[in-house]
Amino acid sequence: MKKVYILSALLLVGLGLSQTLPLFFDNYENLSHLIKIGTMICLAFIMIHVGYEFEIHKNRLKEYGYDYLIAFTAATFPWFFVTLYFVFFLIPESTPAVDSWVQSLLAARFAAPTSAGVLFSMLAAAGLASTWMFRKTRILAIFDDLDTVILMVPLQMLIIGFKVQLLFVIVIMFILIWLAWRYLHIIKLSVRWKNVLFYSILIAGAAELIYFSSKTIDETVTVHIEVLLPAFVLGTMISKNYNRVKTDEGHEEDILELKSEKKTSFYISAIFMILVGLSMPLLEGISGDISKTKAIDEQIVDAYVSGKEDTELFTHAEEGYNWGMILFHVLIVTLLSNIGKIVPAFVYRNEANWRERLAVAIAMFPRGEVGAGVLIISMSYGISGMIVTVSMLSLALNLLLTGLFIVIVKRLLSMK
Repeated sequence: MKKVYILSALLLVGLGLSQTLPLFFDNYENLSHLIKIGTMICLAFIMIHVGYEFEIHKNRLKEYGYDYLIAFTAATFPWFFVTLYFVFFLIPESTPAVDSWVQSLLAARFAAPTSAGVLFSMLAAAGLASTWMFRKTRILAIFDDLDTVILMVPLQMLIIGFKVQLLFVIVIMFILIWLAWRYLHIIKLSVRWKNVLFYSILIAGAAELIYFSSKTIDETVTVHIEVLLPAFVLGTMISKNYNRVKTDEGHEEDILELKSEKKTSFYISAIFMILVGLSMPLLEGISGDISKTKAIDEQIVDAYVSGKEDTELFTHAEEGYNWGMILFHVLIVTLLSNIGKIVPAFVYRNEANWRERLAVAIAMFPRGEVGAGVLIISMSYGISGMIVTVSMLSLALNLLLTGLFIVIVKRLLSMK
């Protein structure tokens, strides 16, 4: 578990730096873009390894269909719960009903996807890569991230209308899924870390090229291709037989089992944890909201003393929040988003005992890069205010708790 604690500490360092570095750099946007690219490269590196270890049994389509249904449910429940909370407790009553639902549906989508990169790095560091729990979580996490990205298309269309560019994302995804199915472990490519890093740079570069190309066509409709799926698919296509080497003892083993490869993979995971923390958007607006609330309170007192109550002031005061209220909302949203992930604990009764099933559910709790991407997209469409602030803090809290989640999973699996 030492590696888990190290990764958790690095994640915490990254989160702290994400909120302090912008205060010292005038052109932090340039640095944040480099952080984003670095995060994409590291995520692609991790997901290529995940795909390489992934086995698709083509005679089990029904089983995979069931897994996708569970992943869809585990992604939908948190989204549904958080959306309702935003609509009925956080969106100002003055907001038109349609706008209230549209904004909440898009912003609340951050609660749906499990952070595949963070999760797999942590589970591998905890020595759980050979367990049934890891294999099942791997399938569900990839499926629920895929489901999240696909559903973002119609959600974006609710705001900007039908755009052909957005359909491009879905087309690319279906092509990638077909490639994984058609060329499963056939392509003769090396999985030595230098090669995998090169593939990762190419994938991240291609994603950025598509993004900037779409921006030149229409700045209001940008195409985001998450590196998670392309990297995973490339990993599934790489031949395992091609990547077997002879050891000094004369035995054959997979390249990824070499100590040098394991050490490098951990270093990449460590860098990824720092970058994920650094990728957290600056929590702007909280201090402003609090100071505004205090100013309004003072104006209300002055108005009351002078006998000149202002109805508009009281209306704004009702919309004010303080730190206690913010933290309360963050805790509730975090609780709702994690309760929604508990679905796997109640299924797979024929495959595992209750501890293993519960471990899968808890392993699905971590949120990270995909959820942050959802919030960034939401803000790009002008969604702001308390729902974004609470969402960011909830995402940060879940990231901070990732190490604890993995410890609980480890304890559950070690129980007899």
